[in-house]
Amino acid sequence: MAIQENADSVIETPAPTAWPMIMALGLALAFAGLVTSIAVSMVGFILTIAGAVGWFGEVLPAEHRDTVRVEPALEAIVPAKIGVDYLRVGELGNRAILPLEIYPYSAGVKGGIAGGVVMAVLAVLQGIALHGSPWYTVNILAATAMADLANANTATLSSFIPQAFVVALIIHACASILVGLLYGVMLPMFPRYPAFWAAIVAPLLWTGLLWSSLSVINPLLDARIEWRWFILCQIAFGAVAGFVVNLTERVHTLQHLPFAVRTGIEAPGLGEKREDQD
Repeated sequence: MAIQENADSVIETPAPTAWPMIMALGLALAFAGLVTSIAVSMVGFILTIAGAVGWFGEVLPAEHRDTVRVEPALEAIVPAKIGVDYLRVGELGNRAILPLEIYPYSAGVKGGIAGGVVMAVLAVLQGIALHGSPWYTVNILAATAMADLANANTATLSSFIPQAFVVALIIHACASILVGLLYGVMLPMFPRYPAFWAAIVAPLLWTGLLWSSLSVINPLLDARIEWRWFILCQIAFGAVAGFVVNLTERVHTLQHLPFAVRTGIEAPGLGEKREDQD
């Protein structure tokens, strides 16, 4: 064989395999199913077993290897005497830092508040249209933190309960602001079609996550939720929050600057002035 004749010109390397990643995905799904659904755990268990068997088959009883031909060096590598132009303190444009510009945190807060208001209006309209009461959806949301509403009947959920209103307002406000901040951080990472990511992709992903875990978080809401209205509310929130965030002017990131510069202890270019003085 050609490999045996030129044994000095080839080396053996471990053969590439995707089984470890499949096993890791299976373990992640198996544990995720503990808080979502038994079906997720079953899929994760199957992937874990398949990944382990496939991985062990790659190394036992003999490790799978690939032969790589070593190309002879054509000429000696001579170090270049050209100097390296280092980035100066305060310079932007380092392509290793992504994104280079982000929205300020205030944009995410404003977007979350605006989207939360629109979502609350739609939720109230849902309660009026389907149950004849604007407080029905409010009380169901409050049931997440109020155990006495877990087994409440329709008449109770349709009535105004001051404590439930305050609890629902706090839950909705905190969730809206946190998701708005997430929009402000994530949208600069998707430079193309931000409206599509904000109004379609993110709401659908969020809805899918809640659909798989809502039976654990809020069983009452899981039993009485109207998913078509819920998806409509999520899309409205994402569209409004993304629109408000996208209107805000971006600011440059500062992660590439030294800690002393970011905290204001030193100013950009201070090191050069000290060297000139010396």
